[in-house]
Amino acid sequence: MMLQAVDSWIGRSQTHEDSLRAEPAQFMQATIGREPTLENGDVLPPLWHWLYFLEAKPADELGRDGHPKKGGFLPPVALPRRMWAGGRFEFLEPVPIGDQVKKRSTIKHIAEKNGRSGSLCFVTVLHEVFLGDGTLALTEEHDIVYREDPHPDAPKPMPAQAPDQAEVSEVISPTQVMLFRYSALTFNGHRVHYDVDYARSVEGYDGLVFHGPLTATLLVDLAQRTMGKAPKTFEFRGTAPLAGMNPFHIEGVRENNTMQLWARRHDGAKAMQATATF
Repeated sequence: MMLQAVDSWIGRSQTHEDSLRAEPAQFMQATIGREPTLENGDVLPPLWHWLYFLEAKPADELGRDGHPKKGGFLPPVALPRRMWAGGRFEFLEPVPIGDQVKKRSTIKHIAEKNGRSGSLCFVTVLHEVFLGDGTLALTEEHDIVYREDPHPDAPKPMPAQAPDQAEVSEVISPTQVMLFRYSALTFNGHRVHYDVDYARSVEGYDGLVFHGPLTATLLVDLAQRTMGKAPKTFEFRGTAPLAGMNPFHIEGVRENNTMQLWARRHDGAKAMQATATF
């Protein structure tokens, strides 16, 4: 079993420190079409901690997809394709831009499964972000899924349709520049976001892939703007890829102190579902 080779990674931990400089946050504002106004002392918007704690590996330490080769911090899963499956967050304290912060990451869980598309391996990483005084500010459980290459003659999956009763709805029009900027801001080398030939011929997508983390960031931002306050928790799960540079919608409905959210593809399919509590 594959798991016998990787289960020793459970409990493995690493720590990074970073200064939450204002410039990445300003560049992120520009990437999503806003004026770059954030400054030191302002609160970092939810999920924007992904702009920090970045790690650069030399080119010869990268895999075929542009990610660092497996077997370092992440386990040496044999399956070739890697995706960001989802995550769960608890926001405990505001994170001020300009602060010196620390992130501790721990491999929490590894599980093998068999799906309709073949073998899968799920790796859950717990990230904990601490403020300069040692206060725990947020926790994140990050779900990564590894899977087989697509079979050329395999039938296309039929994703579930998105709800049709949104209370709030906004259209997102992806561009190659937007995808490039977010990849650059997060130092994400995954080729599906900028190499259309690789995305189509190797990983089987219809075209360039819109980042799952960016979709989640837009959804939680929609929730925060709708409710007029910062969320206490947020969770999301990718359900179908956003590929091919088609416009899509981010949508949601309020339920007391909760918002149910989703991303709706151009064909009506639900690409991501999420919940924010306030």
